[in-house]
Amino acid sequence: MLAVTLLAGLVGSTLATPFFSPWNAEELFNRAVTSSGCSTTGTASCTNTSAVSDLCCFQAPGGQLLQVQFWDTDPSTGPSNSWTIHGLWPDHCDGTFDESCDSSRAYTGISSLLTAQGASDTLDFMQTYWKNDPNDGTDETFWEHEWATHGTCMSTLDVKCLPSGSPKGAEAVAFYNTVVRLFKTLPTYTWLEDAGITPSSSTTHTLASMIAALKKGYGFTPALDCTSGAVDQISYYYHLRGSVIDGTFEPIDAPKAGSCPSSGIKYLTKTGSPVSTTSTKTTSTKTTTTSTKTTTTKTTTTSTSTGTPTSIPSKATIQAIQDGDAIGGLLSLGTWSTQTLATYTLTGTGSSFTLSSSKGSCGVSGGAFACGSGSSSTFSAVASGGLTLLAYEGSTSFSSSDAPSGSTVETVNTGSDGDQVYTLSIVST
Repeated sequence: MLAVTLLAGLVGSTLATPFFSPWNAEELFNRAVTSSGCSTTGTASCTNTSAVSDLCCFQAPGGQLLQVQFWDTDPSTGPSNSWTIHGLWPDHCDGTFDESCDSSRAYTGISSLLTAQGASDTLDFMQTYWKNDPNDGTDETFWEHEWATHGTCMSTLDVKCLPSGSPKGAEAVAFYNTVVRLFKTLPTYTWLEDAGITPSSSTTHTLASMIAALKKGYGFTPALDCTSGAVDQISYYYHLRGSVIDGTFEPIDAPKAGSCPSSGIKYLTKTGSPVSTTSTKTTSTKTTTTSTKTTTTKTTTTSTSTGTPTSIPSKATIQAIQDGDAIGGLLSLGTWSTQTLATYTLTGTGSSFTLSSSKGSCGVSGGAFACGSGSSSTFSAVASGGLTLLAYEGSTSFSSSDAPSGSTVETVNTGSDGDQVYTLSIVST
């Protein structure tokens, strides 16, 4: 039996609770595979120190699992407010990998397969969030490729590991179910948006700011990949206890960085319509060898309606929103403060308006927002999650070098390169 070696530096010292619960009875109706029968309290993949004989309940040699997502803008694919699924890949514990391990199980007609085995809900989700570049083929061909290339290399999805009497293709159905359920725990767009990082045709970001936003949501460091300076892919890494069918996915830091540069990263806009999504958010606490690692799971519904509001108020205060909370707002000079907020006058429409305060007109000069300096800039409004956000050159991201407190104020800069990143919400007075 194949011996699986320990990958140094990636060993987790304690257990984590599962990222998702077993399927309930309604979800399992007519599904071919309901359970692997494997324990989820055994050794995690890639962390064993001796050979494991039962590879139906221990993922090997591809025990380092990557959930990979796309952000495609040319051509634009999928919802404008969500990343899309690339796949779930079983890398070896040293970063190498196998591909296309069993051509006899390279199934076609995935839509029919899912429907026949009671997974129409999974199919519905895939049709929105697992999209192919139309220049490369249909969504169906993409789904077929991901299973044939990566799914057939998962030891815990070997046919011999399935319950007796399972129909043909049941292991592929289990693969697609797991990919979808894991993807729902990884709302990349929301995690970035919570830090004020939103798509823009002009704003750039540092790798550190993007990783910090994602690590805050995920608990560990993912890897970001870029093409021509624009982010287009993210990889979340895991070890697994038990089977891919119903095991416990334990997050780990990416063992290597992606291809994005340290600064000047573009996060380009996608065309198309936004969607309302229900995602399972996870909060992980990383530990030292003397403390306990805990993982909690919370399911929330995020209704994101992005676009230009039909109207804007003529008078408003401007609040700073950070991690979903209002942390002060703008004074009459355009600085960020926790003191009494100034009243601003908005002149124009939601797609193009000017701002002024008691100090005079407001504008952006050298990347800094200020009022009363004699400069005047044109702004726009973006509807997002029930808020009306201030945008400059299409971006709703603003930042400062520090957070204000007491009588201290901070300069407001466009973009997200500062240590404190936030959005600015227009609140009618």
